[in-house]
Amino acid sequence: MRTRKLGQDGPEISVIGLGTWAIGGGDWPFGWGQQDDRSAIEAITHAVELGVNWIDTAAVYGFGHSEVLVGKAVRQIAADQRPLIATKCGRLDNGDGTIGKSLRRESVIAECEASLRRLEIDCIDLYQMHWPEPDAEIEEGWQTLCDLKQQGKVRYIGVSNHSAEQMKVLQGIAPIQSSQPPYSMIADEAEGSVLPHCGENGIGVVCYSPMGKGMLTGAFDAKRAMSLGEDDHRSRDPRFQSPQLEINLRFVQGLKYVADGLGWTLPELAIAWVLRREEVTSAIVGSRSPEQIKQTVSAASRVLDKASLEEVEKLILTRHTALSALGGSDRARV
Repeated sequence: MRTRKLGQDGPEISVIGLGTWAIGGGDWPFGWGQQDDRSAIEAITHAVELGVNWIDTAAVYGFGHSEVLVGKAVRQIAADQRPLIATKCGRLDNGDGTIGKSLRRESVIAECEASLRRLEIDCIDLYQMHWPEPDAEIEEGWQTLCDLKQQGKVRYIGVSNHSAEQMKVLQGIAPIQSSQPPYSMIADEAEGSVLPHCGENGIGVVCYSPMGKGMLTGAFDAKRAMSLGEDDHRSRDPRFQSPQLEINLRFVQGLKYVADGLGWTLPELAIAWVLRREEVTSAIVGSRSPEQIKQTVSAASRVLDKASLEEVEKLILTRHTALSALGGSDRARV
């Protein structure tokens, strides 16, 4: 498993990180349907066996359930093999099934303590502000993360879903170790300013949803998209609904042709495309079972050649052209 340094002075982390958004279950607004807890724990332990050395989670995933499962899994791993754990703050359980937003000092401190309890650890390796919302509170939230680092509650601090301009504001307070944007062949907005800013400022980049929430696995078709349950937030995601769905499925068919020509799987192609950027430290790959992580961890060794990359870029341009008249944002606000 290849590794890259997280930021200028951070740890060496595997170029594949394990994402645990989906294992939070379906009982919250941005769930992925019901999950099997035992299979989720096995996915985590198996990922570590395959060389993945860090796990990404968040307090809001399943309103704490994902963190609980990560904690249980890590306790099953030998101490000298235990992965780094990254989690996030700023999204709250309102107690009525809805998600609250706060970066106030007292809220961030309370969230940190709750995450430490659920994960059953003494220190969070990477603590991130989940979203820059409310925007008026990002400086207070960032200063609180700095204080938690000073207190030894967290080792490194980063941001998620922040723009380059928002990161500039926070950098006036303290350096940013890492940024976590969505980045994939169907969500490439980070190329505009986020990736260049991170590269110029020595900020590590850990991308989420490199396989487009499953769209880029090749396992989706119109029938499966239509059968997504109400407890799977993708049933409300424009990328999985007409007219974007049809455009995306045609795009995936083109990608499959490129992957077949390389002798790769479609997930390998999707992840290799993300890792081609020198600013990117690691791609966060979600897995709900040992079988899934086994199918994607091989992407760590894949490197796209120039000709194949040009083919992919042509397909991306065609997709952008087809989507140009649709407008709107399809980013999941979690």
